[in-house]
Amino acid sequence: MNDRVNKKMEKRPPKAAILIGVIVILCAGFKFYLDKSEFKYAGTLEATKVDLSAQLPSTLEAVKVIEGEHVSHDQMLVLLTCDDIKVASELADKNFERNRRLYQSGSVSQEIFDQMKNRKQDIDVRKSWCSIKSPIAATVLNRYHEPGEWVNPGTKLLTLANIKDIWATIYVPQPEVSKLKPGMRLIGALPELGGKVFEGRVLKINEEAEFTPKNVQTRAERTRLVFGVKVSFLGSNDAEILKPGMTIEIQFPKE
Repeated sequence: MNDRVNKKMEKRPPKAAILIGVIVILCAGFKFYLDKSEFKYAGTLEATKVDLSAQLPSTLEAVKVIEGEHVSHDQMLVLLTCDDIKVASELADKNFERNRRLYQSGSVSQEIFDQMKNRKQDIDVRKSWCSIKSPIAATVLNRYHEPGEWVNPGTKLLTLANIKDIWATIYVPQPEVSKLKPGMRLIGALPELGGKVFEGRVLKINEEAEFTPKNVQTRAERTRLVFGVKVSFLGSNDAEILKPGMTIEIQFPKE
């Protein structure tokens, strides 16, 4: 009889183990409650992109950058061969210089001199299009063509973006949007990096409401009207951790 009682007691878990189990369950439940109460709005990060295209029909002579490379303002990026433009430019320079001397001596009229001058200026502009420089300090996102390829006017060559100046648009229900104002500080986090946070600021609040996009989750129903809120992370992305296309979770300040 005593042996049976002892075996039953041995099968029962110690009180300390039961207490630990209860604490674990309570902590998990409390964390779940916090996660639910601290609602976060998800937005896709974007940056201002600049597409550089050919303005002349020509062969690519050189593409001096690769994808992911940082470029400075006015840095040379692409060269076109422009053989026909170079020949026309040499002829226009000679004609202009000859007519300039004749005009000064009185042998050529003002009208003819102006024609030569305008022709030279036109060729100079077209020649400048053979060298493509960066209009901004940025990062090369895409490189579409290689040296030796023929391109037509409008052919996209490179896409640049200033990744440091990055933002996301979130969609906020009307009862919540009244709590926001331009310049307000918000916190964005990347779940994939263990919740690493980035300071953001409200850049713009749309004046007109719209229906909740299907790919964005809010605490409201799908048909509820929401306002687009643009949140900038300029100044918080100097290390360029945030990149276009990433999803960032944005949380409002606690009241």
